[in-house]
Amino acid sequence: MASPRAQSFLAIDESSPEPAYQQIARQVRQSIEAGTRAPGSRLPAIRTLASELGVHRDTVALAYESLGEEGFVEARVGSGTFVRPTLVSRAEAARNGDGRNALVHDRDVELALAPQVERLITLENLRPRYAQDGETVALHRLIPDPRFYPIDEFRACVDAALREEGAELFSYASPEGDLELRRAMSDRFGLFGIQHAAEEHVLCHGASQGISLALRLFTQPGDQVAVEVPTYANVLSAFAGLGLTAAPVAMDDEGADPESLDRMLAKPEVKAFYTIPSFHNPLGTSTSLARRKQILEIAERHGVPIIEDGFELDLRFRGEEIPPLAALDEAGIVVLLFSFSKSLFPGVRVGSLSARGRVLEGLVALKHATDLSDAMLLQAGLSRFVRSGGYDRHLARIRKVLRSRHAALEEALAKSMPGGTRWTSPDGGYQLWVELPDGIDTRDLLPEAARAGVLFSPGTLFMPDARPSSALRLTVAAATEDEIARGVAALGEVVKRSGETRRTQGRRPGNHL
Repeated sequence: MASPRAQSFLAIDESSPEPAYQQIARQVRQSIEAGTRAPGSRLPAIRTLASELGVHRDTVALAYESLGEEGFVEARVGSGTFVRPTLVSRAEAARNGDGRNALVHDRDVELALAPQVERLITLENLRPRYAQDGETVALHRLIPDPRFYPIDEFRACVDAALREEGAELFSYASPEGDLELRRAMSDRFGLFGIQHAAEEHVLCHGASQGISLALRLFTQPGDQVAVEVPTYANVLSAFAGLGLTAAPVAMDDEGADPESLDRMLAKPEVKAFYTIPSFHNPLGTSTSLARRKQILEIAERHGVPIIEDGFELDLRFRGEEIPPLAALDEAGIVVLLFSFSKSLFPGVRVGSLSARGRVLEGLVALKHATDLSDAMLLQAGLSRFVRSGGYDRHLARIRKVLRSRHAALEEALAKSMPGGTRWTSPDGGYQLWVELPDGIDTRDLLPEAARAGVLFSPGTLFMPDARPSSALRLTVAAATEDEIARGVAALGEVVKRSGETRRTQGRRPGNHL
């Protein structure tokens, strides 16, 4: 029987600057294009190939994922990874007189996509492809830990909604969503000083749809939206999909820089300001009360609406509450976005937008035109869950977990990271921002970190211009205290080796700094 090495014909050049997963993907791609690997043939199992090449399983998984994104292979659950059966080789394409693409399907028709969709595809292709197994510490995930989902209690609330409302929950409803849930949310928002009636809340499918609706309220393709730098990565995707561009606003320790914000909002092409003042993503920081008042004054003076993303508003685990912009807003210029995806679980797909006056009227019309109405069963169940006290009991547990995990993360950073490393110290939420010394581009660290057993989000993901960044985002959503310590220790070693390599190269003869 042939050995696995003889079957794969792959090799890793450890002296090459090309990451190992890219070497694997390139060699497999070349073999497919040359016809060495036949359409429909099975690639070596991830575990087998990783053992053969002496690399981590994540490295092979990253290679296979990138090949899948390019359309060369397809994964079949329970069976493995296969060369796509409808592909022909480059040589065959050339013989057929069509050499435009490296690979073509049996009946390819090139359809023209909208320019903003092409931008969105480009942005998506720049994102790192995370492969993960049970041994890898996932410090990149911003999804609540499933081990704490209150499934049984929530199921009881959904069952009660079915018993009490029955068939009504399976019909169309108003675009604003379940009235009882909106009433419950109005009461909860009142605890933050937000005085919005139930009728001034419009429910939506989580924060993602909420961001899209809020942007569409005020913009059209070609417009700009002011954003803090760095900012939430998925809002940049929303910009691309809607044909918008970012107007960057610098930040300091208190939040958005007033002079930078004033300068951007003075531009007629800037139609809104998107901000995350509480537990900023990716920084984890919170805008001071004084700065919040300045932001409102600047936006009101320019007549520019503010989209306030309060996606982690319920997740403060220490310190005093700071009123949201929506609570301080006297001019009706703030649209508040809220979501249960991070405070409860994302599968419930319930968020809300809060607004007043003409903006509310436009929001309702836009929501109705987008999807008619929501899935009422989950909203009715969630309404009972909130009213029963189940949501508050869940929050108490999650806040305790967050406090403990953040303490473990900061302790691990102090112990394991090299001198000159800086990080934020959030009072709530899941994320924390780390700035590395030595001018390291954190994108370059990711493959080696994955091999070492830890994953993170490189800073460039959060930059509107995708600039290189020596920062990274870490989260405590999916890792226990022990896993956090292990993951940060591995990350620290990777950073130290990279820094030492850079310093050694800088000291080579003839390289004068």
